[in-house]
Amino acid sequence: MNYQNLTPLDLAIAAALILINGALSLLLKLGLGRQLLWAAVRTVVQLSAIGYLLGWVFDNAHWYVVLPLMCLMTLIAGVSAAGRGKRTYAGQWLDSIVSIWGSSWLMAAIGLFVIIRIRPWYEPQYAIPILGMILGNTLTAVALGIERMTQELVAGRATIDMILALGGSRWEAAQRAARQAVRAGMMPTLNQMTVVGIVSLPGMMTGQVLAGESPVDAVRYQIVIMFLIAAGSALGTVCAVVLTFRRLFSADHRFLSHRLSIRR
Repeated sequence: MNYQNLTPLDLAIAAALILINGALSLLLKLGLGRQLLWAAVRTVVQLSAIGYLLGWVFDNAHWYVVLPLMCLMTLIAGVSAAGRGKRTYAGQWLDSIVSIWGSSWLMAAIGLFVIIRIRPWYEPQYAIPILGMILGNTLTAVALGIERMTQELVAGRATIDMILALGGSRWEAAQRAARQAVRAGMMPTLNQMTVVGIVSLPGMMTGQVLAGESPVDAVRYQIVIMFLIAAGSALGTVCAVVLTFRRLFSADHRFLSHRLSIRR
């Protein structure tokens, strides 16, 4: 099986397809034209930049090159997750970074050291893509978890205040919101796992097949990645929800609603 290289003309044809989105925006008066253009430009610039960067990293496969890049990827994921949602609170960035860093790196370590057993562990061909896939999904899970947690706390404030006034603990007051938040964070990954291989072929598996690898071997790798992603997303969401809970409820069982603010 030969690998088919794409020419600039091929990329231009694919890029022209974004005009369909623009036409729909104009037809339905969605007002998304500028956003679509900006998103398309960012896609090209970001992917081109990471392509050249990874080419350099692969040529300089040393731990002091790979590790800083992995740290930068994690920091960007944490900041991106914290920047989403309608409401925010002081310390949300730190909570997001800690949640994503801890869960994603733990799952990446299990994948690299225990399952795939890469030597050396910082082999960029494996370390960077595996961490990147886990980070991308954990980012979404953490962002959804924090957003749903704050949303549920605001919507259920009257019930929360009543439970606390009647002598209930802060966990008794917040547990419903916490469960809803964890469920919201885990749902995208669960939905993806439900239809993977039937409705959609994941990116890693598709890439390996296009590169000429055996579909059976590609499937094995994809199964491992999906389970690492699922575990990372679950751990990240739970960690983020717990940290949010500790920020918004004091040790003497008071709901610190004044710490929540609308994002501008």
